[in-house]
Amino acid sequence: GAVYRCWAEAEDGRLPPFPAPEIKVADLTAFALQAACWGDPDASGLALLDPPPAGAMAAARDVLAAVGAVDPAGHATDRGVRLSRLGVHPRLGRALLDTDGTGADAVALLSEEVPREYGDDLATALRRARRGGDAYASRWRTEVRRLRGLTGTTAPGAHHEHDVLDAAVGRVAALAFPERVARLDGGSYLMVSGTRAELPDGSPLRGAPWIVVAVADRPGGKGHARVRLGAAVPEDVAREAARALLSEGEEVRWADGEVVARRVERLGAVELAVRQLADPEPALVRAALLDGLRREGLGLLRWSEGARALRRRLAFLRARLGEPWPDVSDEALFARVDEWLEPELGRAGRRADLGRLDAGQALGRLLPWASGEAGRLDELAPERITVPSGSSVRVDYSDPERPVLAVKLQEMFGLGETPAVAGVPLLVHLLSPAGRPAAVTADLASFWRDGYRGVRAELRGRYPKHPWPEDPATAEPTRYTKARLGRS
Repeated sequence: GAVYRCWAEAEDGRLPPFPAPEIKVADLTAFALQAACWGDPDASGLALLDPPPAGAMAAARDVLAAVGAVDPAGHATDRGVRLSRLGVHPRLGRALLDTDGTGADAVALLSEEVPREYGDDLATALRRARRGGDAYASRWRTEVRRLRGLTGTTAPGAHHEHDVLDAAVGRVAALAFPERVARLDGGSYLMVSGTRAELPDGSPLRGAPWIVVAVADRPGGKGHARVRLGAAVPEDVAREAARALLSEGEEVRWADGEVVARRVERLGAVELAVRQLADPEPALVRAALLDGLRREGLGLLRWSEGARALRRRLAFLRARLGEPWPDVSDEALFARVDEWLEPELGRAGRRADLGRLDAGQALGRLLPWASGEAGRLDELAPERITVPSGSSVRVDYSDPERPVLAVKLQEMFGLGETPAVAGVPLLVHLLSPAGRPAAVTADLASFWRDGYRGVRAELRGRYPKHPWPEDPATAEPTRYTKARLGRS
């Protein structure tokens, strides 16, 4: 026979040779429970064509531990054995057992994908299944009878059946999916897992303070989930279902450029109650300030020009000489924060305190004092150099590979040897009287011999008040004009 591939040839070329085995992509929670019941929690002793992925098995064991199906060693508990005999996903089995069987109707509803036409509200979908005549409703009734038989429960009386089952459906979903309990937050819902979810337009669940998301998907290009099926639940049910995620404690963190200290009661990612802290734990404040420094950079400290210059000088010495000169990159400074930012960091309480912390003074603590090399800082990487004219000119260490000396050309007359720091010749920017580079050289002798003549021809007519001798190698260096020199 003939096989027709109804897709583009280019797409066909990108497809894998064979579909991925189900064990590589499926939810392995039920499989992991069976393996635990067989006494082989990691399924390593099973003769499988493909071994289960370690990550998926670990996630499955986490779910089983959360529902009480396995012990710390991964072996099935009595509850786990009972769950394995229910024939439903362990999450749903947990809900069935914890509702003493009264949740059979809701568990049956969640055991199979609910038809889209039933809507996105579980309570409404349950009513439609109870009175429906379609194939799904028929299968649902069969499953309800099976689950009630397993748990030894009977259907509630007709006079209060709707109320009982409507109330049970939300609790069942919450017990089965506690991490998907969600609270209204603005125009969307925040799940306790931290995922944000939105309801479709016209959903009867809109405006409910708390919901549980039973089924969701993530539209392409969206950063949030879209609720396909859910139920409204009271806050006490939400708290009960996700009680393992209920916590209260001090939270001190860096937020919006400042230290925020609060006592927070939370259900996972959902904040239930917040109170500002007047006197937070110092260690938590310090951690928050460090987080702020990492997020926004060391520029939060007070960097004077001298402090910035010191950091550049140390970076040069590190690049040129290595140890014992310290690495002053951001990464290295964060790694040694205890050595150079204490004790001031430990006393700081907010952003403004960081702004008062003198970075230059703090950097001084990293100098190699123990070896005695710290005393050679000004020798090896001087902040300034005295040039032939007598001026003290600052060295620019912005490029640790080649420091720069920017100086007026006339002030270097007579100097044949290029100044050097730590054995590295400076890149000399010879400036015009206007302060603009007239020439750049790392070899003064060569410049005086070969390059000066062209610079002199170009600039002496433009700056006639300044000396432009024919032989710069023997001329007297000066920072003055010819008129000033004549008066001296």
